[in-house]
Amino acid sequence: MSDREVLVLGGGCFWCTESVYVGVKGVTDVESGYSNGHVKQPSYEAVCTGTTGHNEVVRLEYDPAQISTREILEIFFVIHDPTTLNRQGNDVGTQYRSGIYFTTPEQKQVAQGLIDELTNDKAYGKPIVTELVPLDNYSAAEAYHQDFFERNPNQGYCMMVAAPKVAKFRKTFARLAK
Repeated sequence: MSDREVLVLGGGCFWCTESVYVGVKGVTDVESGYSNGHVKQPSYEAVCTGTTGHNEVVRLEYDPAQISTREILEIFFVIHDPTTLNRQGNDVGTQYRSGIYFTTPEQKQVAQGLIDELTNDKAYGKPIVTELVPLDNYSAAEAYHQDFFERNPNQGYCMMVAAPKVAKFRKTFARLAK
């Protein structure tokens, strides 16, 4: 039996989310993809129409002996806005919704507990709209989306959106950076 767990997160554009998690200790694999829609193996172009029901996500494989599910989710709630429905910054559409797609009942429990804490603490001043549902119908994104930030650090979107998220992660969670 594997000592790794899988958790899938939707925090807006997958390039940005991936760019953070590749630098997290204990995260052994990060893959950009699409999940929780009704079309089997959709293309990026199809997902962008908003008609497939899919979310742009990152599939994280991690070692719970090195990083906890809660720590992964604490990072998630810092690097994106969980209060905007179907939007992250200038990216608008259901494919950019905030989502946690769990693969174990324990992950669901940890995520719900953290959402409840953040809500009770009024951490954002607005309601959290992050969906918390089981992972369904996942497929990897096309090869050109994988490691996009690493391969294109000077691309405009990466410089304006992804790089600040990476910097925020490194500043806020220095102890968890590789």
